[in-house]
Amino acid sequence: MLDSIYIGMSGLMGYSRGLRVIANNTANINTPGFKGASLQFGDLFYSAGPASGAFSSAGPNQLGQGLTTYSTSLDFSPGELRQSGNGLDLAVDGQGLFVLKDKDGQLRYTRDGEFKFDDDGFLVSRGTGAKVMAHDEHGALVEVSLEGLRTNAAKATSSVAFRGNLSRRGTPSEGKHTLSDVKVRDAVGGQHSLTLEFQQVEAPGAPANEVHWSVTVKDGTTQVGTGTLVFLGSEIDPTKAKVSIDYKPPGAEAVAITLDFSADVTSFDAGTQSTLQTTTIDGYAFGDLTDVAVGADGVLDLKYSNGQSAKGVKLALARFNSPDTVRSAGDNMFEPTDVSSWETGSAQMGAFGSIRSGVVEISNVDLSSEFSDLVIMQRGYQASSQVVSTANEMLQELFSLKGR
Repeated sequence: MLDSIYIGMSGLMGYSRGLRVIANNTANINTPGFKGASLQFGDLFYSAGPASGAFSSAGPNQLGQGLTTYSTSLDFSPGELRQSGNGLDLAVDGQGLFVLKDKDGQLRYTRDGEFKFDDDGFLVSRGTGAKVMAHDEHGALVEVSLEGLRTNAAKATSSVAFRGNLSRRGTPSEGKHTLSDVKVRDAVGGQHSLTLEFQQVEAPGAPANEVHWSVTVKDGTTQVGTGTLVFLGSEIDPTKAKVSIDYKPPGAEAVAITLDFSADVTSFDAGTQSTLQTTTIDGYAFGDLTDVAVGADGVLDLKYSNGQSAKGVKLALARFNSPDTVRSAGDNMFEPTDVSSWETGSAQMGAFGSIRSGVVEISNVDLSSEFSDLVIMQRGYQASSQVVSTANEMLQELFSLKGR
């Protein structure tokens, strides 16, 4: 009967551990990236002895010694992806886990992609402050930092493209047009407005189908460059379709600018109005960082106030070959029990999966399943408790027989 009490106690201890696992799963039902666990049960060793009585030929007795528990098993099935509206909330659509470096410099792994940039410009976990890791151009793991990326340097204008028609009349003196407010940038991003004056000119000795136009470029009243365009009939001669000037804005360095009329520019008699206009002007002003997003391939996409964009590092992902090599480290993170069974890669590489932006993976705990297991644990605990109570009553009855 003492053995029965010990067996009942092993049941109480085992089911109380199972209840603790269920309680932890249920408590973390809204924890991003949380993976539920289940407790593994097993029977204890058996004591063996010779059989007796009518069944002595059946072999030795095997009397069990109760219940034991083994390790917990993590369930890495994906959780639901919920929209958050935050571009730095990320989720992995695949087997990959984000790679983090904790405050002690240890690598940890997580499915919780709630990230932000801290005051020092590092991409970190919003909950723990652990730094998010990425791959540099050599494939080495590095911290994700905005150092050197907070601003976008200005770029001077080097090319201006045009389209439209330069309308010509019967005589060269009748062909004259002005295109105002052509905005260009200097080397530090300052904006300047140029005026282009087009004058149809005579070209002695030129073939009859050639039409020549002089181009004069002015900054205000100051002439800054000249050139000539040649049309063969109404179509521009590709070899005479560009005008190059060296423009030195007041107080700034000189910049070389090419005026490109080679695409969609014509010259035929279409009245007194010219339809010539600019299509593309390169160069831009200085810009501040306005937004950081992450693409499906894990590459940072940076946007600036001057309309420019740039690419950053590529976030690192990790995956394991067996869930037996993973254990929970707290704070929504996991750590390896066998580093050799883990591999590091990046999004859109095989089973690593792709990255979803603006969503969060929530817990994969199934509440209905947990409640079912809770009932089973409760019944097991009650039964084990009843065994202890019954064995205790039998012992008391035995002691009372001795005292009679």
